[in-house]
This record gives sequence, C-alpha cells and structure tokens, in this order.
Amino acid sequence: RWRRFQDFFAGGMTHVAQHWYRPFLVRVLDWRYTAWAASVGMLALTIGVLAGGRIAFSFFPPIEATHLAARLTMPQGTPVEVTEEATNLLVHAAGALRERLDPEYAPAGGSIIRHVLSTVGSQPLRAGQASSPASGGASSASSGSHLAEVVLELLPSEQREISTSEVARHWRELTGGIPDAVELAFASELFSVGEAINIQFQGTNVDDLQAAADRMKEVLAGYPGVIDIADSFRAGKQEVKLAIHPSAEPLGLTMRDLARQVRQAFYGEEAQRIQRGRDDIRVMVRYPEHQRRSLGDLENTRIRTPDGTEVPFSTVADARLGRGFAAIRRTDRQRVVNVTADVDRSITTENEVLASVKQSALPLILADYPSVSYGLEGAQREQSRSFAGLLNAYVIALMAIFALLAIPLRSYAQPLVIMSVIPFGLVGAIGGHLLMGRDLAFMSIVGIVALSGVVVNDSLVLVHYVNQRRAEGVALADAVTRAGVARFRPIVLTSLTTFAGLTPLMLERSMQAQFLIPMAISLAFGALFATVISLLVVPSLYLILRDFEQASKRFFRRGPDSTSEIASQPATQV
Repeated sequence: RWRRFQDFFAGGMTHVAQHWYRPFLVRVLDWRYTAWAASVGMLALTIGVLAGGRIAFSFFPPIEATHLAARLTMPQGTPVEVTEEATNLLVHAAGALRERLDPEYAPAGGSIIRHVLSTVGSQPLRAGQASSPASGGASSASSGSHLAEVVLELLPSEQREISTSEVARHWRELTGGIPDAVELAFASELFSVGEAINIQFQGTNVDDLQAAADRMKEVLAGYPGVIDIADSFRAGKQEVKLAIHPSAEPLGLTMRDLARQVRQAFYGEEAQRIQRGRDDIRVMVRYPEHQRRSLGDLENTRIRTPDGTEVPFSTVADARLGRGFAAIRRTDRQRVVNVTADVDRSITTENEVLASVKQSALPLILADYPSVSYGLEGAQREQSRSFAGLLNAYVIALMAIFALLAIPLRSYAQPLVIMSVIPFGLVGAIGGHLLMGRDLAFMSIVGIVALSGVVVNDSLVLVHYVNQRRAEGVALADAVTRAGVARFRPIVLTSLTTFAGLTPLMLERSMQAQFLIPMAISLAFGALFATVISLLVVPSLYLILRDFEQASKRFFRRGPDSTSEIASQPATQV
C-alpha cells in the first residue's frame, strides 16, 4: 500500500509536468516577451504597494511582554506624598481595568491581571530596560520623590485572547490625565530599540529649543494614534536666581563677587578643620539660622565692595525664584531637547507620522527658530544604521553569488539569467505578509535577503540541465522545454518542503517566536513565488537572451555591408 501511494504521488507529479506544465510552458515560450513584461509589471506593482503605504512597516514589530508598566514622572521637587497620591490613581485604574476585562477575557474563576506592583521614588523596570544613550530617553534620573511606576503582571499571551497593547489602551483610557504630571507612559513591549518617534532638536538657545519642542508636541498630538508624547527637558527644583544691577559696576562688584558672598552668608565659608579621632570636622562661618530663612533675609544682606564698603543687597542686585535644569544634554557641543512619542500601530505607524511631520510641520518650526536644527534618534536612527549595514553586505553577497556562478558556467550572461529570479522573491514576500495580516519589519527584509541565496538554486538546476542538453546538440527551445519538464518535480518539491518546514514557525503564537515570524513569512512565500518564476520566466528569459544575441550578430554583420553599398552609389542617389 505504501509503495502504491508512492507510485501514485510520483505518477501524479509526472502527469502534471507532462500534461499540464509542458503545454503551458510551450505557450509561455511563444509569448516570452509578454510573460517577461507581465512579471516585471507585477514586480513594479509590488514596489508601488510598498511606496504607497498599502502595507505598514515597523523597524521592529512590538513583541508583547507579560508585564505592563505605567511610568509616572512628576515635576522635580514634588513631595513623595503628592507622587503617592498620583500613583494611587493608577492603582485604582488597574482595579477598574480588572473589572472591565475579566468578564470577557479571564479564565473561569481567574483574572488576566495576576499581580500589581507600585513603586514610589524610582522606576525599577525602566531602569532595567534602559535604552542606549543615543536614544535620548526622556528621563535620566534613576530615583527621586517625583518618580513612580506601577507594573501589572498579566497572564501569558497563550492563555488570553486580548493583547498586551490592547490592555494598555484600556488602562490608559481608565486612568485619564494625572494633574501636574510631566510624563505618563505605558510600556507593553518586551524590549525596545528606542522610542518609535524621537525628534532631537539642537541649538545654542535653550528658550528656542524649548519653544520648538512645545510646538512639535502640539503637532504630534494632532495625529490619531500618537500617544505618550513627552520631551527630555526637565525643569529642576526651585532655586533663587541672582541678577546684578548695572549700578554695581562702578563699585567694582561682579557677578562672581555677588554669588560668592551670598553663598558664604547662607551656606557658609570654611574657617578651619579640626581632627577629632577619625573624623574631619569642618568649621563653617555663616549667618545665624534666623537670618537665613527667607528671601527677605537675602534682601537684607550686606554686600562688601572691593574697598571694604558694605552696601545693601537690594541696591546692587535682584533675586527671584525660578527653576534650574534637572539635566543638561549636549550633542556635538550643542544643547539638545528630544521630543518622544509612541504610536498605536492599529491606527498608524511611526514612519507614516514622521513622513508627514517632515513634509509639513518641521519646515515651519525650523523657519520660526533659525538657530535650531533637528535629527532623528531612537528607533529611526537604529533603522538607518541597520539598513545601511545590510545594504552594503547585500551588495557584496550578490557579487559573490555572481562570481560563484560565472566561474563554473564560464559565462557572464547565464549568471544574470539565474539571478533574475532574486527580485521576484520580493513579490512573494510582500504577498505573504498581506495574506498573513502582518506588517513588514526589519526581520522581513532580512528574510528577503536570505531568500536570495535560496531561490537561485531552482534556476541553477534548470540552467545546468539546459547546458547539458545543448552540449548533446539539442536545439535551444527544445532543451529549455525538456529542462522545465525534467526539473519540475525537484524544483516544486524543494519549494514545498521549504514552505512546510517554515509553516510551524509562522503559525506559532508564543512570545519567543514573534521576533522570527516576519523572516519566516518572507522565506516561505518568497520561495513559493520564486518557484513559479523559475519554471516560467527563467526559460523565457533564456530564449530572450538568445534573441538578443542573434539580433546583435545580424546588426554587426549588416553594418559594414550596408555602409559600403551606400558609399559606392552616386552622391545624387544618396
């Protein structure tokens, strides 16, 4: 029975090759230019689908984690009690989230939220997943009374029907806005190569940088699907800012003198050090405590001039309350402010938003602030670096493939025929992503690159068989037809087994497999479509190449003869 099954399967393949594929191949060879034009048109249509944004592209697709974190940043100097009250809003929203989602998505008697952990004074999960310095993260402080984090541990993705990003969307909706919050971000991804949107403004004028950042945040807020908008500018704690009057210059006072004397009066000046056992005791001289409690005490301070005269503080300087800088960021010796945001990929992608922003909003902002320039950081910067490196390596790989084919075949044209199938792997890869409902990712491009080395195998065995029959004296058209029929079964089986081997990975739902699924889709569907190209278009291209060779021979053979004939005729006839 097993032998009969094998014979039935083998006979079926042979029957298809002889009675279905062979007549169709002969017809395609007769209309070879039409077949080649149709394949090129299909490739152009696929490129148009990509350029027109019909299929979304994300550098790295979001890989959902089991943990969902809400990171809260309040203004610097916020008391821990105020931060704790804001954190309680997130915790209460998590309780409401459980009531909303459990009836529909939780298993019987359970909850999709297993644990809730709130932390005030630090953001431990964010610190553990800190991005690279180039990403221009919004917060550099690791601890402080103004920081908080609430983490939800969810059921594994295999045990729930709702995605982590969808849970985050419901939690964000239930939380609403938190008063006075500088930043509130919800993180649902396992890891990140940087912020989805990270626009870095740089310049020498801090006020212009801050104004440009505020304008950009307003623009981004107008795009549907853009969430968690923030910037890296952080005002520090309240401080007293001093400004010296022009009237102080005739007295010989400078800003340095003013700052030094105020510091001595309120912080103190070291008079001596006393060694007491192992301790080093510093003796500080300063105003009594009751004279350094308020701004009024500062205004009553006496400032000594270089000649020893004392003048009231209010006559030579002003003091006002303000905020300093929590951190000063520089790139290439210029101050920078990063505007960051995330996107809801069910609505839009970061590439679409940035393309629109660069075309419309950014030129207007830069025109209003000439001292400001911009650059893209975060995931966009990593994307540019990765594609540049991949492109350079791909060019080298194609040159190596050409050399490895040209040397044994002793031809420069036949390797081009074999490699002509490479671009058409893109058609199958894009079609596979559309069929599977997946966005393109960087790993999809890696799969297309890897596909280049796979699809040339089918064309190689086909061309090799043609060369063998040609060496036996068989006519080219007959040799091409025989090659297609003889190699039909191995070519089809090779592609089908490749597709079957990748199918379990494409259908896997586990978190660990999500990173590799786009690459598997590109390889599997690209190999399938490249099989069709190898069996139909490559034989056509082989004959087209023969047509061009014959046409060139006729052209160069007739060229000198026609010239001599024209030259021998009388000038009037010419």
